[in-house]
Amino acid sequence: MGEILPAASTPQEVDSIRRDEARLQPGVRAICARHGLLGRDIARFATGSLPVYAVGDALVLKLYPPCEQGLFETEADVLALLAGRLPIPTPRLEATGALDGWSYVLMGRLGGRSLAEVWPEVPPAARERLAEALGECLAVLHTIDPGEVRAGRPDWAGFLRGQRERCVEQQRARGLGAAWLEQIPGFLGSVALDPPVRGALLHTEVMREHLLIGPDARGGLALSGLFDFEPAMVGAPEYEFASVGVFVSCGDAPLLRRLLRAYGYREGALDRGLQRRFMAYALLHRYSNLRWYLERVPPRAGEDTLDDLAARFWAV
Repeated sequence: MGEILPAASTPQEVDSIRRDEARLQPGVRAICARHGLLGRDIARFATGSLPVYAVGDALVLKLYPPCEQGLFETEADVLALLAGRLPIPTPRLEATGALDGWSYVLMGRLGGRSLAEVWPEVPPAARERLAEALGECLAVLHTIDPGEVRAGRPDWAGFLRGQRERCVEQQRARGLGAAWLEQIPGFLGSVALDPPVRGALLHTEVMREHLLIGPDARGGLALSGLFDFEPAMVGAPEYEFASVGVFVSCGDAPLLRRLLRAYGYREGALDRGLQRRFMAYALLHRYSNLRWYLERVPPRAGEDTLDDLAARFWAV
């Protein structure tokens, strides 16, 4: 019997079949049959870097190509580790497996709507309550011992050193303009990033797109889900906030202040030095793309330095 899922041993092969449902669907159906799920509606989610499917109303199936085995191990381990331990629900791990070199996670489906989609409808006071809840959740996440997580555990100093060495070329490859590129070495050289006392478990891509919102017991709004743990890592806690400023608070100072205070930062710590460290981690992030960040939170007139962006993105 031939392979059901297509070969995808390199990033180039993955890109060629990432959205090719004619080649992916037979494997998806085979996995669903394996778990007694045929007969349920199967629908591909429109977003996501990996193939993810709703299976009926209660389950989600996520596929990982052979060249992304580390992402599978990380997500499976983190979901198992976090079960019921955060103030915001995370997907319940139902099963894991493999087919034709691909790995998969079958998980429970969280309730609610995408925070990114409903954000314009959320009143300002409710936004601040949500920010506070997220800050409290990240504080809990960062206290959980990540000992059972197999992948996503780089030598932190070596990881940052490699990111520094590649930073300018990575940003150039992603279309960043020369005026920004020439500032990067000097900026990174001026920011001290102390090694973490201990490695914290990090989501690393906390953004509105990875949060769900729904009604709470009092008729208000609450965060009903945090998902997409495939890029989770163990590292310095402040690395987490690289995405928060650009993709959650988006330059809204009261929102970020509320989140950081709920996380545990003292008032006096919300200073220029903190903003610059967040900016440095944003540049050194594994998936950093400053050109995209500038689209998400456009600089205002006269904001043309990385220090300006630090104050803009992480306004407090």
